[in-house]
Amino acid sequence: MSELTDQIKAAGDYIRKHWQEAPVAGVILGSGLGNLTKEIEQSIEISYRDIPHFPESTVEGHSGKLILGYMQGKPIVAMAGRFHYYEGFSMKQVTFPVRVMKELGIHTLFISNAAGGMNHQFKVGDLMVIRDHINLQPEHPLRGRNENTLGPRFPDMSEPYSKALIQAAHEIAAANDISLHTGVYVGVQGPTFETRAEYKYMHIIGGDAVGMSTVPEVIVAAHAGLKVFAMSVITDIGIREEENVITHEEVLEAANAAEPKLTLIFSELIRQL
Repeated sequence: MSELTDQIKAAGDYIRKHWQEAPVAGVILGSGLGNLTKEIEQSIEISYRDIPHFPESTVEGHSGKLILGYMQGKPIVAMAGRFHYYEGFSMKQVTFPVRVMKELGIHTLFISNAAGGMNHQFKVGDLMVIRDHINLQPEHPLRGRNENTLGPRFPDMSEPYSKALIQAAHEIAAANDISLHTGVYVGVQGPTFETRAEYKYMHIIGGDAVGMSTVPEVIVAAHAGLKVFAMSVITDIGIREEENVITHEEVLEAANAAEPKLTLIFSELIRQL
């Protein structure tokens, strides 16, 4: 085995000592979106610092713990707090938890994030289901020698986001009178928010929303053969010409306000697994 597979196994073995159930789904929660964990029943929490080879989140709004339990009667594992390349982690560290969740048994990965809107139809607090992405991050999580036991050298990315789950999400939203957009997410390095010219550029090349996460995890999930559903909470609108100063505090506030709708959709999708 390689060093990476050894580390994945060590982390998985440690977690299984505390929770023996095999989760069917993993959930990664973005900035200001950690309250979904309150819906997890019979849960146990494990601090990232206690899990072998896990990094520790340094960002406000990311609590930094793994939560294992049941949602809608289904065993799941949730990350309250994720890792970002801009924090100084390598891409292998950023995506390591996805590998570990796969090791634990998940077959579906749910991801949320806070994102800046670049579509004129969007407003702050809207939800956008990600149907595709554009990767503008400066490093690739699969760069280097491929570990064939984890996935193929050249994974297919023609459908990184499950069309079936996207359709189910729209049906759930319609049944609960929730407005839901679908669009393309642009992944950038950060940590600066984008300039107005950058917002315009990313909109021109096909982006509807932009953020500093998600894409690396989705790439590794695709490499591992996992189904993925991802959703952005639009926490600011960067495409407007008028003054639009963005702060992290405002991003967290907008994410918290939209969270109940996101939680309902995630919960119902997990129920249907």
